Formats: sequence, C-alpha cells, structure tokens
Amino acid sequence: MDNTELMYQEQILDHYKNPRNFGRMDNASVHHHEKNPLCGDEIDMFLVIGKNKKINDVKINPHGCAISVASASMLSEEIKGKSVEEIERLKKENILEMLGIPISPVRLKCALLPLDTLKNSILIFERYVRKDGA
Repeated sequence: MDNTELMYQEQILDHYKNPRNFGRMDNASVHHHEKNPLCGDEIDMFLVIGKNKKINDVKINPHGCAISVASASMLSEEIKGKSVEEIERLKKENILEMLGIPISPVRLKCALLPLDTLKNSILIFERYVRKDGA
C-alpha cells in the first residue's frame, strides 16, 4: 500500500469516527431516509434549501460501515453552498474520487448510498416540497 492510499484510508476512518454535519434538524426543507437492504447501511439526510436553490445547511445521520458513513460525511461537506443544479451533476466518479481508494463492487453500493439519498432528497424537494413555483 502506498502513502497516498494510506492517507485516504486514514481520512475515511476519521470521517467514520467523527462524521461531519452529524445530527438532525427540525427546520429542514426536506428530510429523506434511505437504506441499503443488502448490507443494512442507512442514512437520514436533512437539507435546508434556500430560495436561491442553494444548500444552506445539511445534517446527516448515517448508520453503517466505514465506507458508507465516510462517504456521507465527505459528501455533506462538499454540498454546502452548492446549487441544486451543481448537485444534480454529481456522479459516482465524484464520490469515488472523494474516497480516494479502490472500492470493490460489493462496497460500491455502500459508497453511493449517500449520493442516492441526496439526489432523491432533491427530487422530493423539487416535486413535492417547493412551493414558490419557480
């Protein structure tokens, strides 16, 4: 294992043990829960989306393996202040780049659960929550 891979593994463990933006919020524009039935990983995501369609705040409450929790934590840091349009352009490759280590096909669902939850949260907000008609 080279030094770069070791550095990313340490970063993943840090995000797993100390997830950023951890918690819940009562004033969320949208709250969404998803679960990976194959492994039991799950995440609650809370977003505050402003009238400018930017993520003003995010809270996550992930439970699962190190890859899933670290991915949720890293993603929560990445999306603060970003527009809904920027978030809609996020792809699997962006998550894998954030994690920085090779992810096996079995663990890929773990790594992508937070992204799926985020994208579905945005869909729910756009379809059902948003009331300004824009």
